[in-house]
Amino acid sequence: MFLRIADHLAHCVTEGPADAPSLLLLHSIGTTHNVWDPQVPALARRFRVIRPDLRGHGLSGVTPGEYSMQGLARDAQALLDTLGVAQAHVAGLSIGGRIAQQLAADAPERVTSLMLIDTALEFPDPATWQARIEAVRAEGTQVLADAVMPRWVRYPEAPAGEGLRWMLLRTDRFGYAAAAAALRDARAEEVCGRIQAPTTVIVGELDPVVPPAVTAALRAAIPGARLATIPGTHHIPNYEAPEALTAAMLAHLGNWT
Repeated sequence: MFLRIADHLAHCVTEGPADAPSLLLLHSIGTTHNVWDPQVPALARRFRVIRPDLRGHGLSGVTPGEYSMQGLARDAQALLDTLGVAQAHVAGLSIGGRIAQQLAADAPERVTSLMLIDTALEFPDPATWQARIEAVRAEGTQVLADAVMPRWVRYPEAPAGEGLRWMLLRTDRFGYAAAAAALRDARAEEVCGRIQAPTTVIVGELDPVVPPAVTAALRAAIPGARLATIPGTHHIPNYEAPEALTAAMLAHLGNWT
């Protein structure tokens, strides 16, 4: 479906029973709501699964200027408002996980629980992000593909890797750059000490983007946060280890539903 959310047109897919608890899934930068395709069949049996394309991604509108974590969290909140959802479990992958943190900090009454997947409090360093932003604006997302794909998945040449690469190549250059600015500017102090939702931090065992020290810092910032590790995976485990990620998500939801 398409919805008018604040100043942009948002694309969103909903699945599962309308009267079931809501589960909001937020994807990573350079992908779309389809990154969650392997998880949805199991999740939608018990939850109303809500999958938006983030601003500037997929079929959602691209707005001018740079985005912020606060603004992207407001998008998520506005989407829940439009769908009539008072409260939802929220799972976020990479930037989606940082948006989920911001949502839980800024609007705690809207978040039943959190699943933070391969994400961090902040993503150093600003200079690297700025260089990436400038390159993508000038040349498009293809300038990133060869460097990014081995970080996303262990086997970029496999069908899962090729599919993720295609998502990246189809991402609007200005939408990617605007979202990258939100990652460039995100700071840990914006959310540290402000998240009280029951949380599971889920991380790929071999994720080069989120090393163990970063994961430890994220857990330490959220009281009672649990850790689940997906063996043998890099930054985007959704297709590489779909059953393991789905099981970790269902285990979390089983504790808080």
